[in-house]
Amino acid sequence: MATRTHTSSIDDTAIETLLAGDARARSLPPVAIVIAAYNEEGAIGPVVESLPSRLCGLSSVTVVVVDGADDRTAEEARRGGAIVCDVPVHRGQGAALRLGYRIAREGGARYIVTTDADGQYDPAETEGVLEPVVSGAADFVAGSRILGRDETTDPLRRLGVRVFAAVISWLTGHEITDPAFGLRAMRSEVTAAIELRQPQYQTAEVIISVIARGFRAAERPATMRLRRASDTKKGPNLLYGMRFARVIGATWWRERKTAAPAPSGTGKP
Repeated sequence: MATRTHTSSIDDTAIETLLAGDARARSLPPVAIVIAAYNEEGAIGPVVESLPSRLCGLSSVTVVVVDGADDRTAEEARRGGAIVCDVPVHRGQGAALRLGYRIAREGGARYIVTTDADGQYDPAETEGVLEPVVSGAADFVAGSRILGRDETTDPLRRLGVRVFAAVISWLTGHEITDPAFGLRAMRSEVTAAIELRQPQYQTAEVIISVIARGFRAAERPATMRLRRASDTKKGPNLLYGMRFARVIGATWWRERKTAAPAPSGTGKP
């Protein structure tokens, strides 16, 4: 309880500071593109500048949550035109995304898109991931390098994606091809209806929770590009795999016991 209270206090303070410094955060356009960034100087600027100002005919804005960075990530994101919430404490990508979701919801965004700060996702594919959500065909959509293209060359990471996809598909009864792709889109209410606890590897947690709670989940082809700047934060393959597996197991067990039906108007028809 103390940890959650402390986290809430950090989030509350960060939002107060954001609202005092950037009035745009009080009234967001229909689409908020949320990015969690930690020490991404040299990468975050080009990413923000490349993102579209309109998606599926709707105005969009980029919200960058800087997760306790000790470089100029926040300054670079602001220069690119993003709304920047600069949190002084490094807590992990999951915590930063949860805060970004809250900023988007409370700012009035109807749809939330997530992408990574390192430039590995193609901004031209953002609209294709969002479109099924806007059209009402799905509540949550994730990109998939398996359905699309993978330009990376690490054979162990490629194998891990397929193995973990098979595990999640088996556990949830819903076919998933890529459980670790950071380009995602969802209705903003989804982020309030699911429980998110993980400090890292939140993609698997989100996918399992969305499916377990009856929301309509889908995938669309997308591209995983080579990293152009900064270093990966995921760690060595073995450690990454162990942590990812732990997130899958913990989330599935939690949702198995606590998942409730999706709110009225969502879920499978």
